[in-house]
Amino acid sequence: MLVLPLAHLGLHPNAVTVLSLAFGATSALLFAFAMDGWAWLAALLFMAAVLADHGDGELARMTGKTSVLGHRLDYIVGTINYAMLFIGLGLGLADSALGDWAILLGVAVAVINPIICSLRLMTDLRHGSDAVAHPSAGGFELEDFIYLIGPFVWFGGVVIFFLLYGFGTIGYLIFTIVSTVRHENPLH
Repeated sequence: MLVLPLAHLGLHPNAVTVLSLAFGATSALLFAFAMDGWAWLAALLFMAAVLADHGDGELARMTGKTSVLGHRLDYIVGTINYAMLFIGLGLGLADSALGDWAILLGVAVAVINPIICSLRLMTDLRHGSDAVAHPSAGGFELEDFIYLIGPFVWFGGVVIFFLLYGFGTIGYLIFTIVSTVRHENPLH
């Protein structure tokens, strides 16, 4: 429903994907270098990046402009956005009680996320999009928890968000590996 105005404007879905990247990069830079004064805006921009990332596929289907390139671009930009976010958060939180551990966790998540996305893309290409559908309940998918970045940051819980989502990503890597192995080697 939110992408309907974009369809009437004639905006191409890949342009929305690139917009997502711009929002994500700006968010990461603000978290890394202006955490104290601009974290609220960084969180808002990352939420906009995720919203654009979710909307580009919907816009593509709505306008009949789906493509293999667009689908892969969506995966790549999403991966880059999450990697940049956690590097930015890690750098920005290095002066917190976490110290250098913030940078280490940020970089670890930035490395893990492309692995997750590569495994998911491979599974998607081999077994279809249903094979990589995120767990959901009540209309919310697991990945929708990223929108909590805003409330956490706005109410002083950026460290809590960073730790929960960072270690959650490590858990999601394990889930993704198990899921990939099950799809590649199904029990008969």
